[in-house]
Amino acid sequence: MIETFNIMEKGYHPFLIREGWQLAQLNFMEEQHIDRIAKLDVHLKTDEVFVALEGDAVLIAAILVNGEPEFELELMEHNKLYNVPKNTWHNIAMREGSQVLIAEKADTHLSDFEFYQLTQHKRMELKNKVNALFDLAGQKPLVK
Repeated sequence: MIETFNIMEKGYHPFLIREGWQLAQLNFMEEQHIDRIAKLDVHLKTDEVFVALEGDAVLIAAILVNGEPEFELELMEHNKLYNVPKNTWHNIAMREGSQVLIAEKADTHLSDFEFYQLTQHKRMELKNKVNALFDLAGQKPLVK
């Protein structure tokens, strides 16, 4: 009667998909390190809820102004819910060992997404902002 899940593999894993909603877990993978983040994504049909379970993660949100992203960053606290409304560009910068729980509409990972490729200039700006956020919090930056 009771289902249990223990997702330990790196990457994004939708593990509980029910009528209209799903839970997924994002475990650190190299693409989520601040040095490797090259794109943002957006969902047109769903908000997305994030909960940091382990490690260090920064939730990245952005709006496009004249075709360029303007970033808003949030250093995630464990067990606190963060909602990214639909139509908001986003990504997560993570430190190795980090785990984030995600709740969203069912099958979002199959079709409800678009990507925005960051320019080298915007990648560097984002990296600097993320590391400044860690510095302000008195934590070690995410740089390798």
